[in-house]
Amino acid sequence: MDVRPDLAIKRMKAAFIRKLIGPRVQALVVQSESGPFAIDPEDEYGVGRKLRKNGRYGVKEVDRLRPLLTPESCVLFVGAHIGTLAIPTACLCRHVIAVEANPSSHALLEMNVLLNQRTNCRTENVAACDEDGWIEFLVNRVNSGGSKRVPKARQYRYYYDNPKTIRVPSARLDRLFEGQDIDVIVMDIEGSEYHALKGMQTILSRCRALVVEFVPHHLKYVAGITVEQFLAVITPHFSTMTIPSKGVTVGASEFERNLTVMYEQDEEDGDILFQK
Repeated sequence: MDVRPDLAIKRMKAAFIRKLIGPRVQALVVQSESGPFAIDPEDEYGVGRKLRKNGRYGVKEVDRLRPLLTPESCVLFVGAHIGTLAIPTACLCRHVIAVEANPSSHALLEMNVLLNQRTNCRTENVAACDEDGWIEFLVNRVNSGGSKRVPKARQYRYYYDNPKTIRVPSARLDRLFEGQDIDVIVMDIEGSEYHALKGMQTILSRCRALVVEFVPHHLKYVAGITVEQFLAVITPHFSTMTIPSKGVTVGASEFERNLTVMYEQDEEDGDILFQK
């Protein structure tokens, strides 16, 4: 399906909003079902738009997390964006760590932690990776949640809003959170999952559950990897995989077959669950 006309319209809407409110407005505050959230004024395609229009975002995702949590849980969000999942989750457990690579989104994340008075939520402005250093990063305007490492292959859907390319610090999460007791991980980082997972093998060996986004075009064009490579950094640590969109749970021997079918049919699932 050609997504270009729809994306072009959203790009024009975002530009109009920016012109209307002026260049110095950093955020708008929305009162959502989950509390107040500062959002990017130009976010016309993702989280910000849904919060403005509906006053809710991520409620179903948080509900799906509930059975995985205990009052003593420490949950690691990799790709926390502005905190619409991390902050409500912090109300359900002992501690939340929210990692966000996009500096603008991280600034809003910090605002939202303060707005919601979540003293048990730690934030880190870093790109989860398999090496400590720096990476090239696209900062999208129309959908800030779609910001990502510079893709291996240039695709219109990643560049339609003329994103800036910046350098952001990268870190191995095994080093950054050495000694931290983390039992649940939630990951949504637009194609950087493989790199992040490679850099957190110790954390994965100790956690109980991993919830991760699976998007074939991210694997193909952002990371440039296969399903086999993706699973190579996951399968050693988990015994079952649940695919919510399919309503199925399978054992480790069936991980690759099921995800390969989805890969070949370009089927996405934002909440694939791996458990011990």
